[in-house]
Amino acid sequence: MPILNRAAELQSEITEWRRHLHTHPELLFDVHETAGFVEEKLKAFGCDEVVTGLGRTGVVGIIKGRNSGTERVIGLRADMDALPIKETTGKPWASTTDGKMHACGHDGHTAMLLGAAKYLTETRNFDGTVAVIFQPAEEGGAGGDEMVKDGMMERFGIQEVFGMHNMPGLAVGEFAIRSGAIMAATDEFTITVRGKGGHAAMPYQTIDPITIGAQIVSGLQLIASRNADPLESIVVSVTKFNAGSAYNVIPEEAELAGTVRTLDADVRAMAEERISQIVHNIADAHNAEASIHYHRGYPVTFNHADQTEFAISIAGEIAGADKVNSEVAPTMGGEDFSFMLQARPGSFIFIGNGDTASLHHPEYDFNDEVIPHGVTYWVKLAETALTRN
Repeated sequence: MPILNRAAELQSEITEWRRHLHTHPELLFDVHETAGFVEEKLKAFGCDEVVTGLGRTGVVGIIKGRNSGTERVIGLRADMDALPIKETTGKPWASTTDGKMHACGHDGHTAMLLGAAKYLTETRNFDGTVAVIFQPAEEGGAGGDEMVKDGMMERFGIQEVFGMHNMPGLAVGEFAIRSGAIMAATDEFTITVRGKGGHAAMPYQTIDPITIGAQIVSGLQLIASRNADPLESIVVSVTKFNAGSAYNVIPEEAELAGTVRTLDADVRAMAEERISQIVHNIADAHNAEASIHYHRGYPVTFNHADQTEFAISIAGEIAGADKVNSEVAPTMGGEDFSFMLQARPGSFIFIGNGDTASLHHPEYDFNDEVIPHGVTYWVKLAETALTRN
């Protein structure tokens, strides 16, 4: 099945929407202008219902099919927020807000789902109901969790939910997916080491939190190499180490922070326990005090088997089976669509963005050639899901 003719016809219009969104990036839950743009479009398309303010600033459009009396309801989700990065693309549609840019392609995700919504409201060639979900705060704010907690699934009777993200390096027109864990749980930790400050020339009179902190950094690296099964995936990265303000003064305190990425619940629990043991034992060995704040972030993005098999079949019909990698390696990046997949069965797929800068890079830009492929995927997934038994 090739790209839908209507999706190709809409490409230039959807590109205009995408570039408008790119020019006006907003962060986390502060996506009022973006949400307003989405709301305006959905109402103009003729959605049967448009609900705003879900998960603070999320938007949901309801599109009923030709036989909306059936109970089948699926959700299609896009994210709306940008990143606190200064753009360096030099494109005519580059961000006009200094220090903010769409460096992850959420502008493209939103535009493609809007394009699918326009098509689905025009044709309504399905039974049941499609809920198009536009979510805030994917980039660290857990907006997906907020929408779930706001009762979105129950309110609209959503039974299955599907997500999509662009992937730089994967050719335009190709897809990548896997059943099970496809993206990692993302936890964060902050460690404070309190020692005894003093003159740098007399370290024996101090309890040096910097040397203790350095031992903690080394100790934490042993979790992956010595505590986890080598066939399990885990990353423990210390990304901050702040201490001291002078060349000749050993400070009283040092602060370390970092992230833990895992694909398995037991490994996740083990890492949290071992971090606590390592930090406190090293601090105790040097007569220092240590405290840890451990924050469990996004859970594992886990694709359900039946919905993933279905998504693979749709992607294969569009791109050809040889253009769908159905066993893509999991990524240790995080994704808060995971909360929606905890609430309802569903699947998350990657769509090729071509040879572009990587995600979260100041030179990244969503590839507008992807648009008809993404719109076709959404449309055929919805139409097929709502006609299959």
